[in-house]
Amino acid sequence: MRLHRMLSLVIVAGLLAFASGKPCETQTSNSELHMSLNKNLLRSLETQEGLPNPSVHLALRLSNFHNLAKESENLNKLKNDLHNDIQSSLSNSQSVVGLLSLYTLALKSSCYDLNTITFTVGERSETLLTHLKKQMEQEKENIAFSHRPLTNYYQYSLGVLALCVSGIRVNHHVSNKLIKAAEHEQFQHGDTGSTDTYAMAGMALQCVKDAGSHVQNATELDTVLSKIQQKLLASRRNDGHIGNEFSTGLAVQALLAMGAPVSECAASMEAMRTDARNNRYHNAMAISQVLPALQQKSYLTVKSKKCLNEDDTLVLEPIDPVVVLPSQTKVTVTVEVVMSSGAAALYSVEVPKGSSLLEALGLLKMKNVGFTFDKESSLWGPFLSMVNGEQARQSDRRYWHFSSDGTALSEGITDFKIDAAQKITLKNTIY
Repeated sequence: MRLHRMLSLVIVAGLLAFASGKPCETQTSNSELHMSLNKNLLRSLETQEGLPNPSVHLALRLSNFHNLAKESENLNKLKNDLHNDIQSSLSNSQSVVGLLSLYTLALKSSCYDLNTITFTVGERSETLLTHLKKQMEQEKENIAFSHRPLTNYYQYSLGVLALCVSGIRVNHHVSNKLIKAAEHEQFQHGDTGSTDTYAMAGMALQCVKDAGSHVQNATELDTVLSKIQQKLLASRRNDGHIGNEFSTGLAVQALLAMGAPVSECAASMEAMRTDARNNRYHNAMAISQVLPALQQKSYLTVKSKKCLNEDDTLVLEPIDPVVVLPSQTKVTVTVEVVMSSGAAALYSVEVPKGSSLLEALGLLKMKNVGFTFDKESSLWGPFLSMVNGEQARQSDRRYWHFSSDGTALSEGITDFKIDAAQKITLKNTIY
């Protein structure tokens, strides 16, 4: 993703330890941690449900360690299963710019010839990049008409990035819409700025700058990149996380891509390493964003990837399956549902301690007390699309916001665990 100021791992380890004021960590300890995360990602390929995740493939390809046979097998799954799913969405005139972009980046990370990938819609066959450009034009036109993309600015940024790293000159009007959105701070999620969106926009616009395809407004582009960098740094908490635990990986990728010195990201890298050692990342999507950052890479790295003389030493040792028995201890969960009208309903259910939030909601649904929900799949895992008959759809700019005792959840419904009695609030929220 361009030439960062890459230092040798030994020097970097010393810089990070010095900047964080901690005893010097050796190159070996960090490499072992990276290797462990890499293996967890590789294992996730064997346990993943639903469609293969292009973000996981992208992280595996950006890593320093490889199991080329498993990566090749996963690439074939992407080219079949994910490809067919995207083609179905395109045939139904759905906007899938985010998924299409990640698919593009995953293929590019394997040095695959993108001109050989086509989608047939109706009776017309066109290349992946042609479809991506068309999708971005539709997004751009929607911004001009309604001041927002068809999807959101995160996916729009992914589209700009995917086109740019693939060597496509990004339409000036397309990139300018992203610049203006950053200038006017339109990257909101609920009441706060979206760290993920600022990070993705930063990488996308840095790629545009490096490609020299926005020379008409070079000063404006530089100003916006500085603003994005300042926004990300201003979102850094005292514990080093930027935004929250699950947005820090992308944020560090973006800061490095935009030329921030490694020492500027030292506290955030240390926070991610601590999370990894504490097994905080049990979601493959989260690991796929953290691992490149810890190895001082970003999605921009894909642009210059050569796929030559790659390491092929990553081996998965057999592990004994762990059987987790349900806890005999029960905890009471109060569930509050707040509809878009503001009307609220309260429910209560006892669940085994350690249950996931999804399991708890499932037990509540089984009580037949009027609580119902539907879920859909995403790259981060399942999410609620309907509660008590009311939808929260992306097309309506709405989502179900979760909080526990008033604190917003940063984990998904399968990852958040119920370890004590608490009140869970589900609110139909606009963003």
